[in-house]
Amino acid sequence: MIHLRGGEVSVVLDTRRTGLPVVLHWGADLGAEPIGLLASTEPVTAHSALDEARPAGLLPEYAHGFAGRPGLTVARAGGSSWSSRLVTVSTATDGRDAVVVAADDDLGLTVRTELHLEPGGLLRMRHTVTNTGSDELDVRELLTALPVPEVATELLDLSGRWCRERSPQRRPLHQGAVVRESRRGRTGHDASPLMVTGTEGFGFGHGELWAVHVAWSGDHVTYAERLSEGHTLLGGGELLGQREVVLAAQESYSSPWLLASWSADGLDTASARLHHWLRARATHPTRPRPVIVNTWEAVYFDHDLQALTELAGLAAEVGAERFVLDDGWFRGRRDDHRGLGDWTVDEEVWPEGLHPLVDHVRSLGMDFGLWVEPEMVNVDSDVVRGHPAWVLRGRETLPPPWRHQQVLDLANPSAYAHVRDALLALLREYDIAYLKWDHNRDLVDAGHGGRPAVHGQTL
Repeated sequence: MIHLRGGEVSVVLDTRRTGLPVVLHWGADLGAEPIGLLASTEPVTAHSALDEARPAGLLPEYAHGFAGRPGLTVARAGGSSWSSRLVTVSTATDGRDAVVVAADDDLGLTVRTELHLEPGGLLRMRHTVTNTGSDELDVRELLTALPVPEVATELLDLSGRWCRERSPQRRPLHQGAVVRESRRGRTGHDASPLMVTGTEGFGFGHGELWAVHVAWSGDHVTYAERLSEGHTLLGGGELLGQREVVLAAQESYSSPWLLASWSADGLDTASARLHHWLRARATHPTRPRPVIVNTWEAVYFDHDLQALTELAGLAAEVGAERFVLDDGWFRGRRDDHRGLGDWTVDEEVWPEGLHPLVDHVRSLGMDFGLWVEPEMVNVDSDVVRGHPAWVLRGRETLPPPWRHQQVLDLANPSAYAHVRDALLALLREYDIAYLKWDHNRDLVDAGHGGRPAVHGQTL
């Protein structure tokens, strides 16, 4: 048995079976002793069912009789070797973290599962599959899921649209599956990778609940599934296209981290566990967020040094701490139809470059920020005219435009180098404290080298 404790949360894994360990408990802290009581429990064998009841392991498997959504779906050439049957090879734990390594020698793969219970009670979990065979392994799906108890009878997820982001929607959690999939290539208005289940009527300050968040900004899936046997799983992962991740011998693929937050008293506590973990990162900013003035709705594309200098002065007078020059500063960008992707300062509008404005903003005691949208291009731009093959597409014709934009294929090394070098040149030349990094369209028909390319674009 493995018992992880932290932040008033316990996670108990049963390692006694030959298959993958089973999560016996994810919830309230059980203290140091009750693990023995859990160890004495055995699953009940139902009528007209498998002779030996097998709860879903860390990675639910069809070969063990799991009738729900499998955690791992793979294929080899010719469609052979498609169903895994993993056997635990090793387990290790220090009471806060655990690592489980399992193998399927017939299928030719290993799976390494990492669980980290953070001091604030947030559980982080992911799988890494490695191809130990000699031929290619097509990874179709690698999902991370956790069991939740029968008292979880209500489901919450988020939908929305432009100007109505993250709208909550609730429904009863009945037998069957509720699946949310996003094929937009990004998180966004209706694509929040979060799902929560809990006791009926749970709210911000009351009710027991279990929440999962897929820490991935590309295509993703979240789901809740209740089987007739009584098992309920809550999980998610990356949504992969056909042959989007194909592993050569000894290559590996890691699922996104699943962030799992349990709470005995509502959404606020579950949210606080996530916040505690984020703010504890070494890279998390320590100073308060500055007051920002952004130029967009003041001038739009009509950039003029005198007008912007005056605006900066007014911003400083009212207490702004950061002044952000928005869209319109780069070559040919007089409207949103052209210029996107040409990340050099427009000499006609800014004959001395951005130096006069940056120096003035800094003299007023404010940081200077700059708007960019590095993944995006207009067809009417120098970069696309010079390199039409750099546009992300699944065929010869271009995807439908969105805000007159296409997407730059960042899996193309030359396109990536172009963006990287352009941004580095700006950061070296100017005293820029902040980049307002936009991403204003979905990825549509995103392909690279004849395969789906959202995974590569997200990385």
